[in-house]
Amino acid sequence: MSTALEDRRARRVAAEREKYRPSAEGAARLLLLIDTFSRQKSTTANLEGRTKLAKLDFFLRYPERLTVALQSKGVSPEVIAVVTEEEVPIDERMVRYRYGPWDPSYYSLLGSLIGRGLVEVVKVNSRGLGYRSTTKGASFVERLLEDDSWAEYQARATLLRRHFDISGENLKKLVYSLFPDIAGSSWGRSI
Repeated sequence: MSTALEDRRARRVAAEREKYRPSAEGAARLLLLIDTFSRQKSTTANLEGRTKLAKLDFFLRYPERLTVALQSKGVSPEVIAVVTEEEVPIDERMVRYRYGPWDPSYYSLLGSLIGRGLVEVVKVNSRGLGYRSTTKGASFVERLLEDDSWAEYQARATLLRRHFDISGENLKKLVYSLFPDIAGSSWGRSI
């Protein structure tokens, strides 16, 4: 009896881990987001911190939530029309964590991007770190965008850059104020 129970538990744990396994699409999406925020005329531009990255990625993955956030900032319906409302595949779902929406695969995805020389970590201030696409990473994003299936993500990332280039802390507060269902959910719960 104990063996059957242990087997079921092991299968459940394995299924949970598999749900958040890093994917090539996840790495490409994060690289696209980092590149959008770090490509400017200034050579010091970057995306500051994991909290900001996670909240921006939340809006990138959940277009219906991005629409609400853009409306809260008074963005015109014509601009918002760029965002299409689609159902997010289960393998792209995030969980509620300490500072709001989070994907447990971020550490491995960022490690992979950094290890392959597509993203570099930069010191932002005395305590913070940021992420910036390298020349190699920017070239990869340009090739990625030749595939039309990434155009929608690029359009959303551009809207995020234009309207939500604020601190991770302020993005967290925005998410909590606009979406009480997230603020009130328990840690580890799927969003």
